[in-house]
Amino acid sequence: MRASLQTQAPRPAGRQALSGPALRAFFNIAELWGLSPEQQIRLLGEPARSTFFKWRKAPEAASLSKDMLERISYILGIYKALQILLPKPESADAWIKKPNTAPVFGGESALDRMLSGNVADLYAVRQYLDAQRG
Repeated sequence: MRASLQTQAPRPAGRQALSGPALRAFFNIAELWGLSPEQQIRLLGEPARSTFFKWRKAPEAASLSKDMLERISYILGIYKALQILLPKPESADAWIKKPNTAPVFGGESALDRMLSGNVADLYAVRQYLDAQRG
């Protein structure tokens, strides 16, 4: 009798497993972009300040919510898109703070839009950059 072979899709890594690497990447990008702790907290969805500073010391101990992981995912995508669109790292990192006349920004910077606090605003910036990439 033949053994039945069943293939199972790999299980996605749990939030705990993703949280440490996601936070390390976020903090690296935040440093490159010159973001203040207050701006970082806002981008993450307003965790308590004490929690935020615990995460900075020990990101591997964090267990982020699905919302926070989604926020970081958009930020990683924004960062990647900028590195592709603007190959000079200094230009790519400075872009988010420059005023932008594209309708999605209304004369404000991408960072201003991202700091509004809504996940949808992170999505809008990511979508804009993805469209620019073609």
